[in-house]
Amino acid sequence: MKVVLPDQSELELPDGATGLDAARAIGPKLAEQAVLVRSNGRVQDLRLPLEDGQPIQILTTRDTADPDALAVLRHSSAHLLAEAVRRLYPGVKIAIGPPIENGFYYDFEFPEPIREEDLPRIEEEIERELAEGREWTREEVSADDARKRFEAEDEPYKVELVDTAEGPISFYSQGDFTDLCRGPHLQDSRPIKAIKLTGLAGAYWRGDEKNTQLTRIYGTAFYSKEDLDAYLERLEEAKRRDHRRLGPQFDLFHFSEHSPGSALWHPKGMVLFNTMEEIRRRENAKRGYLEVRTPIIYDAETFITSGHFPKYENLMYKLEVDEHPWAMKAMNCPGHMLLFGSKLRSYRELPVRYAEPTPLHRNELTGTLHGLLRVRMITQDDAHIFCTEEQIQDEIAGVVAYARYLYELFGMTASAELSTRPDNKLGTDEQWDKTEAALEEALKLNEIPYELAPGEGAFYGPKIDLHMEDALGRRWQMGTIQLDSQMPSRFGLTYVGPDNREHPLYVVHRALYGSFERFIGILIEHYAGAFPVWLAPVQLRLIPVGADHRQAVHALKEKLEGLRVDIDERDETVGKRIRDAEVEKVPYVVVYGDKESDDSLAVRKRGGEQITLSLDALRAEISEVATL
Repeated sequence: MKVVLPDQSELELPDGATGLDAARAIGPKLAEQAVLVRSNGRVQDLRLPLEDGQPIQILTTRDTADPDALAVLRHSSAHLLAEAVRRLYPGVKIAIGPPIENGFYYDFEFPEPIREEDLPRIEEEIERELAEGREWTREEVSADDARKRFEAEDEPYKVELVDTAEGPISFYSQGDFTDLCRGPHLQDSRPIKAIKLTGLAGAYWRGDEKNTQLTRIYGTAFYSKEDLDAYLERLEEAKRRDHRRLGPQFDLFHFSEHSPGSALWHPKGMVLFNTMEEIRRRENAKRGYLEVRTPIIYDAETFITSGHFPKYENLMYKLEVDEHPWAMKAMNCPGHMLLFGSKLRSYRELPVRYAEPTPLHRNELTGTLHGLLRVRMITQDDAHIFCTEEQIQDEIAGVVAYARYLYELFGMTASAELSTRPDNKLGTDEQWDKTEAALEEALKLNEIPYELAPGEGAFYGPKIDLHMEDALGRRWQMGTIQLDSQMPSRFGLTYVGPDNREHPLYVVHRALYGSFERFIGILIEHYAGAFPVWLAPVQLRLIPVGADHRQAVHALKEKLEGLRVDIDERDETVGKRIRDAEVEKVPYVVVYGDKESDDSLAVRKRGGEQITLSLDALRAEISEVATL
């Protein structure tokens, strides 16, 4: 058999050779450092056999920043965590432990609750394992043998996983610990140079709140101590920027137990919200979108027609009206389909672009709620473009360009993930060839970097998931662009072409902010609360030195109409009020005393710079940086 290497050269191997055999054939150093095989965008354990003609890339301990190489390191680290926990806590039940972005976790059912203070003890046990050294071995077993083993070990979660497993069942063993796992794993523990347990959380077994709540231990691991130190430094900075802390501190929003998962927006927070809405309306109008408004609740038949029932039924709030089932909408698509279908359309009307920022409600599990990043009431900058097949390319390109403009406006770089046809796709391969090509060409035309996600598209069409990178280098999944011919068909939507016949219709679903709530949460962390002047809830704060200066300060505020100005006339020292303005990161502060006038104002800029400006000069400077 032969395999194809990254330089397109062929490597001849014996039949049944593994990835590790391929590495040994190339050289002993490569075999020693090999951690993983990557083939056609998918990862494969070094121990598994290769196929004739298979293209392969062998990742090594030198690929310290490669996400796949890090994932296998962290997966093996998760197994070390499980081994350590089992040694330290007899009677613990072990659930699952996958690698995740930036780390790994493992879920356990402990005999007694553990606390954050217990993590260093577990870390010490993992370090002892590393000092002893561990090697991973793989074996495939029958379902019966696997079930018997875990029943004997009193591991009910593993037994359930065996009973629901599809395909071959494999074990990975290291030290005295054996786990049910598909892999992949390192050859041995030597590449794990730095490991850190980062926190605890509760997690329901299989994400179902009706099941047992487990204890989830989070951790991370790296190929070097330096990489771990850099990551922990970024983590501390992220904590300082956490929107859940800064939001209430800056008087932007808060959450209440009376309506979990739904933000209560304060006046200053609404400045952010309304500024984003002004941008949305302005830019939509430039691009020919029509503002619409559709109902919040619909009868169940509507969601059956759209296909959202039963697929998303558990996420939707249901109610009964006149003894019939209804539901609150979790998406705008059905309403826009009904709106478009209110009359027969001509090809001359197309494309039609509907936009609507209506609040949507989704019954997210309590354990998944996370500040503004995952909420139950979201405001999506939703839009649907109804177009002909010939118009798809231009419409998609226009949406991608729009997304790039938006993200750059907020100082973030855009990237994308292109998800292609899944196994359960509807439609022909020819249709999918056209729609996938249209999405890919739009990304290329706008020079937006993208990754392929084979098989991850929706059943009705391919999609582009839009990501943006913040000041800490974190990638956030924001907007989405989906191309769909199935939902308009389900609603019986067509258009009349030049031949006076009805033709099938395409719909581009798109949300570019994703949701106002999530976008604002990310902006708070991106800017660490130091918003650009055009976005800042308070652009200028006036501080009267004493009671005698308050009247002059109020008169000054009236002369600054059109800017966002507030006055701090609390009975606090001037120094404390200045420090409070600095903590709130107000862009401009004017301290007004006996020497100040319209011709001479003492101005402090965010960052500490102090200058003297006239009223006209101050207004002109702020207006210039506050205009988009």
